[in-house]
Amino acid sequence: MFEPYLQKMFDSTKRMALYMEPDKRPYDTMLDNFERGLTASACDAFFDTLKKRLVPLMHKVVEHGDRVNDAPLRQSFPIAKQKELSSYLMDVMGIDRDHCILGETEHPFTTGFTKYDVRITTHYLEDNFASSMYSVIHEGGHALYDTHPMDKLAYTVLGGGVSMGIHESQSRFFENIIGRSRSFIRLIAPKLHELFPETAAYDDEALYHAFNRAEPSLIRTEADELTYCLHILIRYELEQQLFDGKLTVQELPAAWNRLYKEYLDVDVPSDREGVLQDTHWADALFGYFPSYALGSAYGAHMLHVMRQTVDVDAALASGDLSPINGWLCEHIWQYGGLYEPETLLSLSLIHISEP
Repeated sequence: MFEPYLQKMFDSTKRMALYMEPDKRPYDTMLDNFERGLTASACDAFFDTLKKRLVPLMHKVVEHGDRVNDAPLRQSFPIAKQKELSSYLMDVMGIDRDHCILGETEHPFTTGFTKYDVRITTHYLEDNFASSMYSVIHEGGHALYDTHPMDKLAYTVLGGGVSMGIHESQSRFFENIIGRSRSFIRLIAPKLHELFPETAAYDDEALYHAFNRAEPSLIRTEADELTYCLHILIRYELEQQLFDGKLTVQELPAAWNRLYKEYLDVDVPSDREGVLQDTHWADALFGYFPSYALGSAYGAHMLHVMRQTVDVDAALASGDLSPINGWLCEHIWQYGGLYEPETLLSLSLIHISEP
């Protein structure tokens, strides 16, 4: 049912790209639309490195997957209690609740109108509170970026984030680097035990391992830190083949299923859990997906520099994330869309003392 509409969106997007840059490869134009200066050749090198390292590592980890017990996350958790957890997490992250609200949706997202009106969403699964927990933390990272540009940029075209790669660096930073760290799990463990007494049987270390279990899966937004970029790699390769005329929209589901088997070794039971799971293509956002993987890499660089002046673990242990947020505001958030991504990164990462 969706195929003819997707075909129309793809055709019109490719045509628009050629209007914008007649002498440029259409997919490069779309990548540049979300991350200024990004090209398919740069993405190829980036993803080739990831693929060579991540796929063998993933298979090695999967062989020992039974060593990690994720039973603490596989119980029944009342939705009302999960909503309390969401509110608690927003407070821990330092999100301005006067200018950011939380709603529910099938596919979590963030939308910001100005720094004074930002809205994030999550969804709740009764048998897995980690799903909503990390959606809130991820979207909360976007919200922190959106609510902190300097005041004089508000209500201008520079009042939002500079690129999707930088934006995703903030959401992925909080979701993985902060949210899956030992220090953060130790911080929130008492609240988890209070809201979900079933978890009280597990100590902080057991919860940390449960939250960090790596296992190939079908759904991108539910993926663990190790396998997530493989979900992005699949979408990137399919988009590039579409724009290069090597793949048709009609062939997309079969190609999707083949790559999920090849890279993640999972069988896709239906298009609902496969090619139809994301909203991006339905919005004609071709070229967006690589931003997630780039953002993960950007966030790792930011942590490296941040640690030179901020005791990240001590901040998390105290429950006061203001030193972390303060560094990000000083180097990233306050500038909104003022600088190009490359310039912004060079300004914030210039103090790197080692590779």
